[in-house]
Amino acid sequence: MTLNIILLGPPGAGKGTQAVRLEDEHGMVQLSTGDMLRAAVKAGTPIGVQAKAVMDAGELVSDEIVSGLIGERLDQLGSDVSVIFDGYPRTAAQAQALDGILSARGRKLDHVIELQVEEDALVDRITGRFSCAKCGAGYHDRYKLPKVEDTCDVCGSHEFKRRPDDNEETVRTRMAEYRAKTAPILPIYEARGIVTHVDGMAPIDEVNDAIETILATAGQSVHPAPVIEAPRGTG
Repeated sequence: MTLNIILLGPPGAGKGTQAVRLEDEHGMVQLSTGDMLRAAVKAGTPIGVQAKAVMDAGELVSDEIVSGLIGERLDQLGSDVSVIFDGYPRTAAQAQALDGILSARGRKLDHVIELQVEEDALVDRITGRFSCAKCGAGYHDRYKLPKVEDTCDVCGSHEFKRRPDDNEETVRTRMAEYRAKTAPILPIYEARGIVTHVDGMAPIDEVNDAIETILATAGQSVHPAPVIEAPRGTG
């Protein structure tokens, strides 16, 4: 059964982590508009050429271009591939555009899953995370320190790094933007009865189990997710 789902939540809520789980478990494809935009520009697709011209001019990519990018990618995947929309739609106008994009390809939106987070806890989660500069293994000041101080558990490197935007001011700004711009699309989908809220601050495996249960209600054959060591606060 082909599924089309939206993962909603502010930056740091764990959407990317859960999307990877769904890709691994069910062969779904994550459609991240940022990644697709970069790929389209690099590949020189018609939409990519159009987007590059806009970005080179220092302007924001329009809803029309983003929607065209989504349609272009869906056509490449074919009708039998289940997809996860991440980062789209962000506005009511994009939500309306997505309806048309899916309908034109014989698809429909099955689930909108919002990963809910508590702002102060999210600040703690994000500001404390860091990673190995060599292999990218993730750690956290509070929840997952290296077993040996200043030594990566995976590759043994002694070099670590933090993202420059992992600071309290940036996190709170992103939360405000999410509430102002993205959260208002929820009523559109709640009116259709396809929204489910999941505790995004729960341990990663519990969040995954909740999403698996949601997908099962659509008739998807769901297998138990593997137990992967991923302590709370690092996803």
